[in-house]
Amino acid sequence: MRRREFLAGLGGAAGSPLMARAQQSRLPVIGFLGIASSTVMRPALLPAFRRGLEQEGYVEGRDVAIEYSWAEGSYDRLPVLADEAARRRVDVIVAAGGTVAALVAKR
Repeated sequence: MRRREFLAGLGGAAGSPLMARAQQSRLPVIGFLGIASSTVMRPALLPAFRRGLEQEGYVEGRDVAIEYSWAEGSYDRLPVLADEAARRRVDVIVAAGGTVAALVAKR
């Protein structure tokens, strides 16, 4: 093996851990789709949601990012909000607000 080929291979191998680390730095994103608003949503719901995540080892801002979208009580806004979440390529959508919100998120 020539010296240049060896050094080029060594440089590529040294960069691989840096590339892997850069790819791992992106937090998974939860799209939270709520039928109400953050002020109307039952006060215990969001803290309970975060506690449930923490029990599974996910802390908002450290292990996972959460993007909240609120329909402000308008069921007509749910499809638009779900489409926006899909365009942002969130990793999972949590639908809070009953069957209608869940079906829209599933679509």
